[in-house]
Parts: sequence; structure tokens; C-alpha cells
Amino acid sequence: MKHRKILLSENEIPEKWYNIIADMPNKPLPPLNPATLEPIGPEALAPLFPMELIKQEVTPEKWVTIPDEVRNIYSLWRPTPLYRAYGLEKALDTPAKIYYKYEGVSPSGSHKPNTAVAQAYYNKQEGVKTITTETGAGQWGSALAFACKHFKINCEVYMVKLSYEHKPYRKTMMNTWGAKVFPSPSDATQIGKKILAENPDTTGSLGIAISEAIERAASSDDIKYALGSVLNHVKLHQTVVGQEALKQMEKAGDLPDIVIAPFGGGSNFAGLAFPFLRLNLEEGRKIRCIASEPASCPKLTRGEFRYDFGDTGGMTPLLPMYTLGHNFVPAPIHAGGLRYHGAGVIVSQLLKDQLIEAIAHDNLEVFEAGVTFAQAEGIIPAPEATHGIATVIREAEKCKQEGVSKTILFNLCGHGNFDMKAYEDYFAGNIQKHELSEEEIKASLAKLNTPTI
Repeated sequence: MKHRKILLSENEIPEKWYNIIADMPNKPLPPLNPATLEPIGPEALAPLFPMELIKQEVTPEKWVTIPDEVRNIYSLWRPTPLYRAYGLEKALDTPAKIYYKYEGVSPSGSHKPNTAVAQAYYNKQEGVKTITTETGAGQWGSALAFACKHFKINCEVYMVKLSYEHKPYRKTMMNTWGAKVFPSPSDATQIGKKILAENPDTTGSLGIAISEAIERAASSDDIKYALGSVLNHVKLHQTVVGQEALKQMEKAGDLPDIVIAPFGGGSNFAGLAFPFLRLNLEEGRKIRCIASEPASCPKLTRGEFRYDFGDTGGMTPLLPMYTLGHNFVPAPIHAGGLRYHGAGVIVSQLLKDQLIEAIAHDNLEVFEAGVTFAQAEGIIPAPEATHGIATVIREAEKCKQEGVSKTILFNLCGHGNFDMKAYEDYFAGNIQKHELSEEEIKASLAKLNTPTI
């Protein structure tokens, strides 16, 4: 009998998070104060984040201990299973061996609780009463709502308007865990009112939703802000995924030649890829790590590496990132979690140093890939996850063309059970191929007056 599922025991949940900055040959450039253009200190982040998370944001330490209480909550769904995708291999008629780490078994159905639980824990330790956040497709908002309920913290979520309308049951899930959910842009904040006055029909963006959540957090001392991707501490928490996958691959007697994950701000990709990149940096391995992004929001493949704001309203520090411009509003594609204008600082530096790769897929190709996977493996993937699957299919087809067998590992970061509207639109022929023109990208970047690098 073929072994499809590789499991770990509960006592094999990682005890530490891995900080790749300790191993990077070129450390990320510092965030800047937008007024002075000088590097910011921890005090600049104190109004938004608890001090322990700020320490994790800047720590040079290679390993950060996971609190016992966080590991105990992780044990509700971790370790997550690793599968050998025999069905997909057969459907593609490829000599490649394909594995996927399945994060859809978490309470909220994605990888996001790995950091949501940790962030809620540290906020609780500092007596925070309310946490505000943004969410694109609703996966991050759902995860934070779950985590806040566990620690008895109020949760307010600004959900990108497009997803708020397309994914009503994500909102219901957040409400079930006690969170308040606002369509963004909303009339609950000054920045939301301003954007609605300028463009009442806007579908919103993650940059706008971040501005709203930050504005709300800045309004009171007992409110903090939480981010589901981009920042260093978020990517740090997600490395439990790759650490488990590395153990599971060892149990399978295999090691990937290629590691693939979808890319929005970086937490998904970092979680799986960074522990394998450690092998490249420490041992000189040659594992290819590929970030898969939408052609409608291609910051890694077509953006510019420069300082930019992390939000539309210009309320964050300036971050060194690959960006399309903080005023960029992406097309209304269904992969809401990937509709972010910039890339996380660490991932941006790794790409600049050519230690990782990036590829973009149009929104028709990714749904074709998602349906192929669902029919072969039985799990309907979230639209975000289909981007990674599209890359897997390309690489598997290369193996077939070249007559070589490579081992491919990807992150199936969440299920698509709340994304049936997206699949319905695909089957109805309402999803069309869409890619940004060079003129659109140049126009967006031309609006920036932030420092170049």
C-alpha cells in the first residue's frame, strides 16, 4: 500500500520558531521614520504592538522559544499532515514526486492561526483589551477572531469590501467567535470616510483596510493592532509549518528539490520555505524556493525594490520592499489574501539577493490548477493556494518534458470551503485572464515620493 499521509506526534510540535535573519548574508535594511527618513527604534512601534512582539520583530537570535501555552493551543490541530499527491502525479502523468503540507485542518481552515494565537497571547500578557486588524479573503480575520476569543480579547476586523461581499460566511465565522467585522473602506474611520468620498464604488484593498485598523488602534491606549503577514514576527511564527514538513520529509526518506508556496505579503511562503532555506544557507543545499503570486498584483515579479508605506494612508513606517505603490488598488480577483501592494521586508531582501525565485500566474490559470487538484486529491483549495498549485503543475510538466524526476513540496495553505462563489464564477465563465499592463504599473509607481534604494 502506498503511504499518502506522513504524520507527526503531538510532542513533535516545534519548540522554537526559526528566525532566518540570523542566517541571511545581507540583513534587511531598517524601517525608516517617514518624517525624518532616519531608522526607527522600538518605541515607534509601541503604540501598535506589545513589546514582546516588537522584540521579536528586531531580534538577531536564530531561535525563539514558543511559549508552552501557545504550543498547547497549537496542539488542537498541529502537527498538520503532509501528503504525497499520488492522484495529482497520475493526473499530470509526471515523473515528479509531489508532496503538500496541509494547513486547512486548523480551526479557521488555513495557516493563519499559527501567528494569530501567538500574537493574541502576547497581547493578553500585556493586558490589551481590544485588537484591530484587516483581512483580505477572511482567513486572517477568522484566525485572529478565534485566537482573541480564546484569550478573551475583543476583536475588530476591517475586511476588504470585495471579499466582505463575496464571502459572507467568513464574516459569519468571525462573528461566531465574537469579532466585529466592517467592510473596508468603512465609515467607522476617518481614512475610510475619505476614501469613500473620493470613490464610493471602490472594492477596497488590503492597504486601505490596514490604514483603518491602524487608525482605530492609535485611538486608544488599550487597543493594539495585529498584522497577518508582511512583518518579521509574523513570518517567524509561521516557521512551525516548514519545521514540521522537514521532519515529515525525512520520515518519508525524501528531501524536496523545489519548495513552492503562494505569496501575498510573505507569511505563507516564509512559513514553509524558510526552514528549507536554512539548509541552503547552513549546508550549501540547492533547494529552489519559489513564491507564487497573482499576475494582477505582481509585486515580486514586476514591482520596484524601494522604501514604501505598508498601508494606503501612509500611517506605517517606510519599509524596504518590492512594491507596486501603496496607493495601488488591485483588480477584484478572488484571491483576496494575495491582493497586497508590497512584499515583506525579509522576502524582498532574499529575492534581491537571488536566494529565492518568484513567478506570477493569471487568475484563469490558477482556477484551472485548483480544479485539477481538487479532482485528483479531493480537497478544494482556497483561491490563494491555487497559485502555488499552478507553479507545481508547471514544474511537474517540466519534469515530464525533460524526463527527470524531482521532488516538489508545496503549501496547501487552506481549504476553499468558504470560496464557492469563486469557483461558481469560474465554472460560469465569469473569470477572465487578467494581467497588469506595464503602463498601469508605471503609473502607480510614479505616484511614489518615497526613498529609492
